[in-house]
Amino acid sequence: MSDGPQTVSFAVLPLPSDAAGSGTEFARTLAAHPLVHQELPYDPQYTVYNRRLTALRMTSGSAEDAYWRLRRHVILRHTGELPIEVRGPDAVRLLDLVFTRDVAKTRVGRCSYQIACLDDGGMIMDGVLVRLAEDRFWYGQADGDLTLWLKAQARGLDVAVVDPGVWVSQVQGPDSLRVLEAAVDGPYPDPFRYFDAARVRIAGQDVVITRTGFTNELGWEVYLEPGGDTPAVGDRILDAGRPYGLTPVAVGGARRIEAGLLNAGSDFDETVTPFAAGLGSMVDLDKPAFIGKAALQCADTRSRTWGLRVPGGVARLGLTLETEGAPAGRVCSSAWSPFLGCGVAIVRLDEAGPGPGTPIAVVCHDDRTRPAELCTLPMYDPHREIPRGKRVDIPTFPRPEMGRDEGA
Repeated sequence: MSDGPQTVSFAVLPLPSDAAGSGTEFARTLAAHPLVHQELPYDPQYTVYNRRLTALRMTSGSAEDAYWRLRRHVILRHTGELPIEVRGPDAVRLLDLVFTRDVAKTRVGRCSYQIACLDDGGMIMDGVLVRLAEDRFWYGQADGDLTLWLKAQARGLDVAVVDPGVWVSQVQGPDSLRVLEAAVDGPYPDPFRYFDAARVRIAGQDVVITRTGFTNELGWEVYLEPGGDTPAVGDRILDAGRPYGLTPVAVGGARRIEAGLLNAGSDFDETVTPFAAGLGSMVDLDKPAFIGKAALQCADTRSRTWGLRVPGGVARLGLTLETEGAPAGRVCSSAWSPFLGCGVAIVRLDEAGPGPGTPIAVVCHDDRTRPAELCTLPMYDPHREIPRGKRVDIPTFPRPEMGRDEGA
């Protein structure tokens, strides 16, 4: 069973140079990354994320090429993440009201993963909170809009919620910290642990970097503020990464699916609680009142979100999970895993109960229904030793497995 008629997908293409000056009233509807010029030589196609453009495809390599460069070497990705700035004497008070974890535990120079919920416990947003000072934070939100929600909850508080005009780029992969060491002016930041944040100078410009990234590989992100010489920073990073083959790429979903990193809007929405999404450990019911706490105290704490391995095929998105011919749930994200040699997916079941090891049938891209099996998330590296730098073995290419279906 599927969701019905297949929708048509669109990609955004850059205008040719001779048309770039013929703007219209819609010309500023979508914003491009300030380092977009690094992607243009690779004929990018863009999708919209946070009303910003982020590359969906580039000729710098196929999805499989990008996957192996990420896992074995290093990649550069200019993201559509949207940092929101929250600052002022009541910044912690506002954020503690909105997020499900204790914000005070995030020290200056550290980051934390934070979820915002509605009163009924449904998830609005997830993202990474960076504490820049005692009373100043950036929240790198996923696709959506938390700004108005934060402003609505800030009534009567001495706090400002603003768009700082910051853009984020990621350098990810086993060679990523070597690239950082070559890129920074002066000494390498010390310490610079997983989920640390630091201010450094790159090409003479002050930038914030964090040991984070949407890949679950060793890596870091750079936050580019307006007013600086951003092209100089971008050039320095590319120069530092040249010995390691660093180029901009469009990374597919396989690695984040393997890692169990959920994508807002597809893997969860406002109808899904953190418990149902498998994120119950990110809810602190012992902290003082926060939006959604009362509902979550009464909610079913069992997960309905799992990984799925599909030998020989890639699951079709939508209501394509079946048990004994009856609908069983939704495929939220799917891709082919070059490392595991099978299709991988993040799925959400209609009912809690079935868990890892449960056989389930799924409709694939070629319209064939294939046997599959629920699995844990992450699918490997359960303690996230790779991004922590504690697991440094470089994966080898797998042996040939069953071919995937056409269109995967």
